[in-house]
Amino acid sequence: MALAERVQNIIEGPKPVEGRLTAAIENQTSKVPSGVYFNLAMASIATSLTIAATTRKVEWANFVGHWASAFMLIGIYNKLVKQQNRADR
Repeated sequence: MALAERVQNIIEGPKPVEGRLTAAIENQTSKVPSGVYFNLAMASIATSLTIAATTRKVEWANFVGHWASAFMLIGIYNKLVKQQNRADR
């Protein structure tokens, strides 16, 4: 095996194999449009502002407001899964 082939094998490496559960979850979640997660994040921010403005429950407003980052992160993961699935085809 030539040096160039060895280097190429090291760079590419073995393709990771997903577990059945992970593949099943990714298959289902990739069907959800990415905009859904963005809208959920914006809704959690709006709900947090509403709770803070209309009640004195600041803890609840903060709790709901923190959901936005989780929804955005899930949306990013969803987008990456979709791109990976397109690249594998």
